Amino acid sequence: MPRIVVLASGRGSLLQALIDSPIRSHIVAVGSDVADAKALVRASAAGIDTFVVPVGPDRRAWNVELTGALSSLAPDLTVCAGFMRVIDSDVIAGLTGPIINSHPALLPAFPGAHAVNDALAYGAKVTGCTVHVVDAGVDTGPVIAQQPVGILGDDDEASLHERIKQVERVLLVDVVEKFVERGLSVNGRSVSFG
Repeated sequence: MPRIVVLASGRGSLLQALIDSPIRSHIVAVGSDVADAKALVRASAAGIDTFVVPVGPDRRAWNVELTGALSSLAPDLTVCAGFMRVIDSDVIAGLTGPIINSHPALLPAFPGAHAVNDALAYGAKVTGCTVHVVDAGVDTGPVIAQQPVGILGDDDEASLHERIKQVERVLLVDVVEKFVERGLSVNGRSVSFG
């Protein structure tokens, strides 16, 4: 049975979507960089083990600690679900299974932490969400799946982000379920299940 670790920094609404799905039985732990993240409360309420690796002044030490925490759990898949830290190549190289991330934009457009606001500021008419493989860049890894979300004339950052999250939750669960059923194959920028 595939083992899944979820990383989250905030409220944990993406995590909750995974908990509320058949994926729950595969989640062995939830980790965060924020000790009081609501995601950890959600995980504990679901009976899932949690861990915290706070970011300190020494980024290399954080990489080592995060790699150690993840490696000890032996995940077949690590899911970044609202995890607001860039994962360095050292961490990626230290794991045997892939790391995936859910991002609130149609990559490669609007990477980074302010994707929703950036799409609004640009005047885009369509944005959406992307689930992608994590690589050493910021939201530059191969795309697994995407779903568009139209931008309405009266959207602000909060309203648009909430509509993206509704789609993002469904997309992330779908991708993780397919991983559990068939596995994931990455060949360059091409990603397939099975």
